[in-house]
Amino acid sequence: MSMRTDYRVLRAAAAAAIAAGFTLLPAASAQSTFDVTVLAGACVNCHGTDGRSLGGIPSIAGRPESILASQLRAFKSDNPPTNTTIMNRLVKGFSDDELAALARHFSQTKTQPLSSKKGL
Repeated sequence: MSMRTDYRVLRAAAAAAIAAGFTLLPAASAQSTFDVTVLAGACVNCHGTDGRSLGGIPSIAGRPESILASQLRAFKSDNPPTNTTIMNRLVKGFSDDELAALARHFSQTKTQPLSSKKGL
């Protein structure tokens, strides 16, 4: 079989797979898991390390999951709360599953960091 014939066979197989509803490469949406700590990295820029803010922006560590999830969904909605600052623009890039995972992640984060020194 020549190179030209191999290419034609491959192209025909790809066309048949696409016509049948299959793709040759897995879709990104088919990924069933993601690392929430990578996603949380976007939050710590404003809300502090592990969601523990030291400034004027609220801490999110240890807040109830249902409240965090509700707030994130409200920010993502077409009518975000007034005085939202930039949260409505930040959460637009996250899927609902990612927002739920972030809410779970920060709700399970201790409000105070663990001290590595004994007696403190």
